[in-house]
Amino acid sequence: MNYKETQKMLHRYLVARIPFLSFITAEKQRALDMLTELSKALNHNILVHSMSTGIYNLVNGEIINNEKNVMAALDYIAETLKTKENQTFVLSDVSDIETDTFTARYLADIINTADKRSSSIIVITSDGVWTNLQRLGISFKLDLPTEEELLVIIKETLAPYQIQLKSEWDENDFKEVANILLGISKNEARNVISTLVAKGSLEKKDLVDLKFTKDNLFSDISGLEKIALEENLTFGGLENLKDWLDEKHKLLRAERKEELKRRGIRAPRGILLMGVPGCGKSLSAKAIATRWQMPLYLLDFSTIQGKYVGQSEQQLKEALDTAGYVSPCVLWIDEIEKGLAGTSDSTGVTNRLIGQFLFWLQENRKEVFIVATANNIHDLPPELLRKGRFDEIFFVDLPSEKERFEIISLYIQKYLNVKVSEAILNNLVSLSEKFSGADIESTIRNVAYHVIADNVTLSVEMLADAFKNTMPTYKASAEKVEKIREWAKDKTIRASKDERSSEKKEAKSEVKINDDIEVL
Repeated sequence: MNYKETQKMLHRYLVARIPFLSFITAEKQRALDMLTELSKALNHNILVHSMSTGIYNLVNGEIINNEKNVMAALDYIAETLKTKENQTFVLSDVSDIETDTFTARYLADIINTADKRSSSIIVITSDGVWTNLQRLGISFKLDLPTEEELLVIIKETLAPYQIQLKSEWDENDFKEVANILLGISKNEARNVISTLVAKGSLEKKDLVDLKFTKDNLFSDISGLEKIALEENLTFGGLENLKDWLDEKHKLLRAERKEELKRRGIRAPRGILLMGVPGCGKSLSAKAIATRWQMPLYLLDFSTIQGKYVGQSEQQLKEALDTAGYVSPCVLWIDEIEKGLAGTSDSTGVTNRLIGQFLFWLQENRKEVFIVATANNIHDLPPELLRKGRFDEIFFVDLPSEKERFEIISLYIQKYLNVKVSEAILNNLVSLSEKFSGADIESTIRNVAYHVIADNVTLSVEMLADAFKNTMPTYKASAEKVEKIREWAKDKTIRASKDERSSEKKEAKSEVKINDDIEVL
């Protein structure tokens, strides 16, 4: 529940004198702020115990009792209830009440007294509460700030500095920042915005930086790994996929997201990339995060598997929850078939993980864009391929001649730091028939190794020989590739545009190096 809904409910509970209220929240100060407002509205004193102060009046801060120990505070409450009615006590630092402990039993006894004295005891906690305690009252939860609440927090934090703060932000930028900061507490949001105040300006580029700020607020979770992004990372070919991604990226802008919400349409949730090994599926996941300027996380199902009952399911839940907290982000699931294969597992763990993941995929409303890759589509559970699980399923085939031209050019510039003529590129395209993107990269990288290690001058012949002597992956798995192609024919969208030229370029290796290789 949001702040106003929780406050309204708590108001009713206090007026009704419910003897025990467990206030579940990770934001103790935000809960105390709410109680302060209610204390003033009800004109009713609320006494709070904290381990740093003791027992004090919530509104005026007057210290009532210096005992900072929790048991001493419980003793004070018990003694007070012997002679007074209509009291409200808040325990903000109590622990050891999740199970049947002495503290939990003692508190239960005091709650019974509070019931008789028309009084209330409130426990603020982020942990669970012993079942027998829970049954003595009501439990309610304060969720982290909503987008609307964060917008108010951001503006309130910036308000004192409006005159001296240079700002490029418009109202849509403020809304975008509020959306970016979803999943963090009020104090964390204020701290993040305060760093911008210290910088002295609010710039458009801050919106990109803020997307990565939450990385530092959450510790690593088993199965979820932060992936560092390469600057200006791109990939050759796959024009259909790029066009689709560019269109969907427009929907992530603040004004477009509001329109989607108004129409009851959820934002893009993700894609499944399946196809030939080595053709850029994993590289695409990294490039999407770079292209969209979002943090990238890798969900590894193999590290989620635990040896204890329920451990795998719990670790998957924690990983998916964390992805939601750090959103907006790209969540990359590499070779998803390996993590979700094995439906005949006798323990039932795999089936439960599949069900849990599919439920999250269907119901998640956080800005987490899934990029799942698969080499062997036949190992995936059929329910994962049902329409609506992913926004789209793309088939990544061996690169066409046009795509090989682009990929070869890209890696020659990157690894060899040169540009070559179109004639040389056409020759290498001809020599690289049936090569995957990974085959091309590996071949050119090996040439770079040779040039650097042996301190030799790059030649056209060196490049041509490298391609002639490389055995493409396709030759070792032709049957498997054709099987994948057959499956994908009517069930997926091609990631590449069908621009394959039937005309083969004639190989030309005898070209002067000075005319065809330009050092960058």
